[in-house]
Amino acid sequence: LTNLNLRMAAYKPEKGTPLDEVASHRIRITLTSRNLKSLEKVCTDLIHGAKAKDLDVVGPVRLPNKNLKITTRKTPCGEGSKTWDKYEMKIHKRVIDLKSPSETVKQITSISIEPGVEVEVTIADS
Repeated sequence: LTNLNLRMAAYKPEKGTPLDEVASHRIRITLTSRNLKSLEKVCTDLIHGAKAKDLDVVGPVRLPNKNLKITTRKTPCGEGSKTWDKYEMKIHKRVIDLKSPSETVKQITSISIEPGVEVEVTIADS
């Protein structure tokens, strides 16, 4: 029993050590776009900016695509041969998790974002 207490005492912080004064937050950045190349470019820019500031980065996590499909008849009146048009739109989604102060996130997300890429930032206390 005393050996266990000595091992657990090694994990306790000492009384004189200063704690982190800046509160770090868990930040989740969600990126969505129809254009895959612009989405990947914004992801790499965000990750390079975060790693340049020595932040903990997890991602980009690739979420499943949303395939929106519409099938319509070619003829407006309904007569003639039965021919169909098929239209499809793919929506790509990426998630990046960061652990940093909220002021740092403002600096990272101030990069130029490609047109057509939607960015959603969610901040949670850790």
